[in-house]
Amino acid sequence: MSTSEKLQLNAAFIFPGQGAQAVGMGADLYEKSEAARLVFRKVDEALGRELSTVMFEGPEEELRETKNAQPGIFAVSIACMAALEENLQGSRMPVPIMTAGHSLGEYTALVASGVADVMEAVLLVEKRGELMQEACDTNPGTMAAVLGMEEERLAEIVNATGAYISNVNTGDQIVISGSLESVEQAMVMAAERGAKRVIPLKVGGAFHSGLMKPAQSGLIEALEKANLHSGNIPIVANCTAQPISTADEIRKELSDQIVGCVQWKKSIEFMIKSGVTDFYEIGPGRALSGMVKKIDRSVEVHSLADMEGVEFLAARS
Repeated sequence: MSTSEKLQLNAAFIFPGQGAQAVGMGADLYEKSEAARLVFRKVDEALGRELSTVMFEGPEEELRETKNAQPGIFAVSIACMAALEENLQGSRMPVPIMTAGHSLGEYTALVASGVADVMEAVLLVEKRGELMQEACDTNPGTMAAVLGMEEERLAEIVNATGAYISNVNTGDQIVISGSLESVEQAMVMAAERGAKRVIPLKVGGAFHSGLMKPAQSGLIEALEKANLHSGNIPIVANCTAQPISTADEIRKELSDQIVGCVQWKKSIEFMIKSGVTDFYEIGPGRALSGMVKKIDRSVEVHSLADMEGVEFLAARS
C-alpha cells in the first residue's frame, strides 16, 4: 500500500487557532509555491487589505491583533494545503478521514472538508474576530492555563468563582476564562488545591466563555448568510467532540463554539478510537502536535507549518 493510500485511510488533518501567529509565517510558501501565492492573494482580495504584508513583515504588535492574527493563521494553513497539492505534481492528494480545528482552526477545517471556499471562510473569520473584539470591549476578561489538575476538581473551582472552563486541551492542561476578578480568584484556589502550575495568558479577553455572548447573535446572522455546503469529510466539533458534516450542524457548532468549551482532548480521543493513526497539524506552530502526543503517544504526529514540511510530506507520498 502506498503512503498516499495509507494517509487516505487513517489520517486526520488538524488546524491551529489564535496564538500560533509569528512574524514571517507563510513567507517561504509565498516565495516558493504559486498555489500558496494564489491563496494569500485571494485572502488579501477578500479582506480588501494587504494582510500578507503584515504576516510576512510585521510588526509583531500589529500581527497579534485579532483582526490580523485570525485570518493570517487561516491563510497559512490553507496555503500549506495548496502547496502540498501542487508539490504532488499529479499524484493523488492525501484525503483525511476526519478534520478538526482548535477554536479558530475549525474555520480552516471548513475549507479542508469542502464546506466553504477560501474567500467565504476568511470573511467569516474576519467577522468572528470583529465580533469577539466587540465582546471583549463590552465584557473585559482574561484567561489562564491550569496544569496538573483534574477537570472535575477545576470545575468545582470555576463554579465557585464564576469563571469558565474554556479549553480542555490534554489531561494535564486546561484553560479557564472569565472576568479579571473571577479568573484571579480561580487561579489562587487552583494553586492552593494542588495545581502544578497556574499561568496567566496574554490574551485580549475571555474567549470561549459566557462573556462572549454579545458576539453570538452577530455570528449567527453571518453564518446564516454564508454559502455553506454539507462537507465531504467529517469535522470533529469542538463543543461535542463528535463528527458533523451538514451545513446546519456546522452553523450550530460555530455558534455554540464562540461561547462554549473547546473539548480538544475528547476530540483527539474520538478520532483515535475511530481509526486515526496519523495526525497532520497544518498551519503555523506546533502546539497541537504537542497536545496530541500528550493525549496518546502511540499515534504519529506530523507538522506542516512551512515549505519544508510540505516538501517532506510530498516526497513521502
